[in-house]
Amino acid sequence: MDASMGEMPAESGVAPDTQSETLTTPPAQVMSNLLNFVSRTKASDLHIKTGYAPHVRIGGHLRKVQMPPIPDSAFVNGMVLPLAPEGRLSEYDKNGALDFSTQIPGGDRFRINIFKSQGDTHVAMRRVQSEISDFNTLNLPDVYRDVINNTSEGLVLVCGVTGSGKSSTMAAMVDQINRTRGLHIVTIEDPIEFHFEGDKSIISQREIGSDVRNFPDALRVVVRQDPDMILIGEMRDRETVLAAIQAAETGHLVLGSLHCADVPLSFARILEFFDRSDHAFVRSSLANSLRAIMCQRLLPGVVEGSRYPATEVLLNNSVVQRKIMEEEDEDLHAVLHGYRDSGMRDFNYSLFELVEKDLVTRKVALEAAPNREAFTSLLKGIDAAASGIIAR
Repeated sequence: MDASMGEMPAESGVAPDTQSETLTTPPAQVMSNLLNFVSRTKASDLHIKTGYAPHVRIGGHLRKVQMPPIPDSAFVNGMVLPLAPEGRLSEYDKNGALDFSTQIPGGDRFRINIFKSQGDTHVAMRRVQSEISDFNTLNLPDVYRDVINNTSEGLVLVCGVTGSGKSSTMAAMVDQINRTRGLHIVTIEDPIEFHFEGDKSIISQREIGSDVRNFPDALRVVVRQDPDMILIGEMRDRETVLAAIQAAETGHLVLGSLHCADVPLSFARILEFFDRSDHAFVRSSLANSLRAIMCQRLLPGVVEGSRYPATEVLLNNSVVQRKIMEEEDEDLHAVLHGYRDSGMRDFNYSLFELVEKDLVTRKVALEAAPNREAFTSLLKGIDAAASGIIAR
């Protein structure tokens, strides 16, 4: 790419050495071009770092954009700070980081994190599709829709690591309710990623930093706003988790996001916010208020650029309640396997389904399998069927 910042081919993934070139295009225009480029190529992320050419993540892999390096932090600031909401730049100066979102006119939204690193300004941006995808488009199992359609109160957790599609899944859940039920839905997000238009429901979206100071403050007053459903963008501290459980126990449907890898770890993640002396109380509250835990991770598909979710789903019942109360979290894997007919599933079985449907390769699935021996045993069933050993 030349220094005029015209076109940026992502397909190459390998850029020539451009360290001797300089950018001559104004910072704001460089950012506009990059955002359009990311949207056009369906990249999931954009990274901007002083002294380097920007990088995009396509199909799970980082690729350097063919353009000159970003010269200095002043240039980065000129690219990204004009996008930040008025009145919030003081947060960046105070905390060294700032989260917010922006949208291309008529196009995708971007979740933006600006952060300081050794005195320089760095930027990580996540592309969020402007259109809200449904469960089928996201390739999620029917149990996701069943839980949302059949739950009117209690706690539903959507779990996964960064980049696992939690936000898209939660948006699909809100959209499903919005199209089918007349509720007042209050979302508390940092930042707002998807904008919802009320259909059968009324939706109030509150953004941390713009509409309310933080999650605990928002949750302290949310019950006065007559909500039927509360979406919590991220449960990341004691006050937020406690308020979510209390809201679920008092007749509200609470949909929360938690950063963890699988079902047993979701309980460890929640309990780490509390003193050991409070664990029995928290476990009792969870046993009564929890309705479902849905964990997911995204895997590269057979078709280049495609990604598919592997899922793990726990549905609360008397057995699950007892395991939670008796601190037998690791036994929940056996529960997931034993209650598969009711809609529960573990990651191994989900990976098996993806391979069986030729959506992901065996190699990718095996690398992602939490129990490779058990997963290999499942694969033998595919091999036996293909050989005519067992009838289908």
